[in-house]
Amino acid sequence: MSPPSRDFDVLIVGSGLAGLSAALHLAPTHRVAVLTKRAMSDGSSGWAQGGIAAVMAEGDSFDQHVDDTLVAGAGLSDPTATRFVVENAPASIDWLRTLGVPFSQEDGRLHLTREGGHSARRIVHVTDATGAAVQQTLIEHVKRTPNIALFEHHMLVDLIRASKIGQDPERCLGLYALDEVNDEVVTFRAPHTILATGGAGKVYLYTTNPDTATGDGIAAAWRAGCRATNMEFIQFHPTCLYHPHVKNFLISEAVRGEGGRLLLPDGTRFMPNHDARAELAPRDVVARAIDFEMKKHGLDCVHLDISHQPPEFVREHFPNIYARCLSLGIDITKQPIPVVPAAHYTCGGVHTDLNGATDLAGLHAIGETAYTGLHGANRLASNSLVECMVFARSASQHILSQPLPPPPDVPVWDASRVTDADEAVVISHNWDELRRFMWDYVGIVRTNKRLERAAHRIALLEGEIQEFYSTFHVTRDLLELRNLVTVAHLIVASAQSRHESRGLHFSRDYPQMLPDSRPTTLVPA
Repeated sequence: MSPPSRDFDVLIVGSGLAGLSAALHLAPTHRVAVLTKRAMSDGSSGWAQGGIAAVMAEGDSFDQHVDDTLVAGAGLSDPTATRFVVENAPASIDWLRTLGVPFSQEDGRLHLTREGGHSARRIVHVTDATGAAVQQTLIEHVKRTPNIALFEHHMLVDLIRASKIGQDPERCLGLYALDEVNDEVVTFRAPHTILATGGAGKVYLYTTNPDTATGDGIAAAWRAGCRATNMEFIQFHPTCLYHPHVKNFLISEAVRGEGGRLLLPDGTRFMPNHDARAELAPRDVVARAIDFEMKKHGLDCVHLDISHQPPEFVREHFPNIYARCLSLGIDITKQPIPVVPAAHYTCGGVHTDLNGATDLAGLHAIGETAYTGLHGANRLASNSLVECMVFARSASQHILSQPLPPPPDVPVWDASRVTDADEAVVISHNWDELRRFMWDYVGIVRTNKRLERAAHRIALLEGEIQEFYSTFHVTRDLLELRNLVTVAHLIVASAQSRHESRGLHFSRDYPQMLPDSRPTTLVPA
């Protein structure tokens, strides 16, 4: 017997900064459900170390922040969307302060740090653990808000479209979610759904992202008929800790912002040979430089050194990085940190407008799941968290401006024709194969031949996974693999259509940047 439907005014998939901010904006008047596939704090937002970019200092300006973003975006950032985010950023910081986020201060004022690509100090932060502090504050408020229901360990299976169940007009009517605790698929009905599921870093073998970053919202929106834009632009963070016993630990951009130097094993500094901005160059430049030096010298990693700064300075500014590295036997006040590039941020996503609205009525996408036009071909450091907040507010306002219809009439999930999988090992093998060939063929440097090989493998995997999905009971591993293969398809198709090198997309076959370029937008068949 199928579980009954659950009815709400708004469904929010994802419990990061974007999703929780939207929930708090909507809760005064709407019944909100927040679904997250693991625990509330397991998304990417809590991992963000550096901070939130906003014009808060004398001498800085919106125009400067806009210009820095457009430069980092390599000609593909949308000027209107960029200005919209930049001008709304200070209000977002003020809102977080009213909620009690303990931002770092100096002499009674917000302490502002600087990161690569920024022309001024405008990074508001909580030491080197900004995301965790903001996330925890929001979680505490959400848990105390009566109109918000939390559903942990509930993973999005698919969105429910009116046309798929014979209704008109076309719109999103809710979603199906796998309740892992009870091992059943639950039907959630609502006139409004917000996808805030984060990015897709787990499509690559090496990533700074948590295990939850499997592109769930991007893939679900694509299956529901929404466009995907700029999926070829995957940001590789230059400095992920290289250590055999630790995965995914990011060494913040702010370490370079406060004077950290990138070195070869013999102590030679190499960034000035690659860019006049040296260690403060945008992430794509630094990541390619590290990749070049590693391949040139046959290295497993390079080193990031901040030990020339006073020990008390290092411990005060980077307490979490200091403590984590020290636990691994690395004293960053005395020795350099071994680092490698790793997949970090999905600059493209579900195509949205300034309200966060997608191509499907009743469906919004915000945060890393969405393509808003802000990031272009490369994300400027610390523009991600502020994008989450600005579009959480605009999407909420858009929803609040519309009358609330009664809950839609949708069928419950039918699991009567599937059986338990007899060879789950197929899923783990396919998962491993996908992430390895995406790293090898669709990584920091690409070629036509590598992309063709990846496309061929993806096509084979898509067939195998669809057969599995149609035949067997769904599991989180199967759903995540299904989503990752869809995202991989979008990344490769986008990369193949861009015949130039720009921002995060670098092709040996097309090393030059074209004089005129547009975003890559894919449309479902």
